[in-house]
Amino acid sequence: MTRDVEAANRRMLRARDAMDRDFATALDIATLARIAMVSPAHFIREFRATFGETPHRYLQRRRVERAMAMLRESDRSVTDVCFAVGFASLGTFSRTFHAIVGESPTAYRRRVAVVPVPTCFGMAWRRPGSFGEARGRAAR
Repeated sequence: MTRDVEAANRRMLRARDAMDRDFATALDIATLARIAMVSPAHFIREFRATFGETPHRYLQRRRVERAMAMLRESDRSVTDVCFAVGFASLGTFSRTFHAIVGESPTAYRRRVAVVPVPTCFGMAWRRPGSFGEARGRAAR
């Protein structure tokens, strides 16, 4: 890898890091191109060549990934999650979520709902070499 390619990759990584850090804010190509120190048109081409997807698609995917975590781990409404991850429209959020995940945000939340387990049972089950192995030994 030449130094020029390595420097270009570093600049693209800087822009991608900015997208990861500020995913919930309105990011435009001109700002990201300035971070990468290239023109906006070159930024889109170079980002796609480096990461395999356009900057817009990458940002949408990251926002949906954050939304998936919020839907799993909180009881916030789908609308709250939509705006918290940076989408400006519930319709766009739902359509994008469905395109990436394959189901609606509500269906995803229902499917991955965590069934509450008593803490003592959960701790015993996760303890290495305790409950699962003890049960196996008792059966022998």
